[in-house]
Amino acid sequence: MIHSTAIVDPKARVADDVEVGPYSIIGAEVQIGAGTVIGPHVVLRGPTEIGTGNQIFQFSSIGDIPQDKKFHGESSRLVIGDNNTIRECVTINRGTEGGGGETRIGDDNWIMAYVHVAHDCRVGDHTVLANNVALAGHVSIGDYAILGGFSLIHQFCRIGAYAFTAMGSAVSRDVPPFVTVAGKMSEPRGLNSEGLKRHGYSTQRIQLIKKAYKLLYKSGLGRGDALEAIQAIPESSTDLDEFVAFVRGSERSILR
Repeated sequence: MIHSTAIVDPKARVADDVEVGPYSIIGAEVQIGAGTVIGPHVVLRGPTEIGTGNQIFQFSSIGDIPQDKKFHGESSRLVIGDNNTIRECVTINRGTEGGGGETRIGDDNWIMAYVHVAHDCRVGDHTVLANNVALAGHVSIGDYAILGGFSLIHQFCRIGAYAFTAMGSAVSRDVPPFVTVAGKMSEPRGLNSEGLKRHGYSTQRIQLIKKAYKLLYKSGLGRGDALEAIQAIPESSTDLDEFVAFVRGSERSILR
């Protein structure tokens, strides 16, 4: 299962059925779970933990040191969950002391060619990062978010669950859950309604989220007043609770 030209450090912990392609290099502090396939010319450095059922394509660099001048060799790691697809030439860096020492990728993510995930990022589950997406350091991506090709996310920004960034978006502030952003200044363009439908959200559920969106973005209210108005909506909803909590917790401010 390991090609004769691959280099696997004896201290690496590799499950018996892991496939390693030609000329790939696996370092000493790398752990790889069952059913994972490593393509040719992949470099894995540690400390890095990779779960089960992942597929990593050729020329990817996973778990190398962060691109951060404040990094001076302190202990940090990368953790990747299960059933992720990581396509060609993807780079994912380990964490830094200033970010808790860990970069983390969840489960069932689709990470397309030439994506860069910088130090201390947190990527949830079931996300799609299209070709050439670049995440700066300390970025957080919520579950089921979709980032269109060439989207650029500024450091410390958060992208909420089920959010959508259109192709070429340059995001410099937080994007609340369920919201679509597009354009040169990455302006809010409504809800990711199609994405919500695909994941089983009912019409009534989407309409309730739309009420919250209109209060925040269309009513002319300030952020605090808009959030109070959302909380006053008679129908209770965990979606609204998530929306309000995200906006209240924004340290960079949200795109408006």
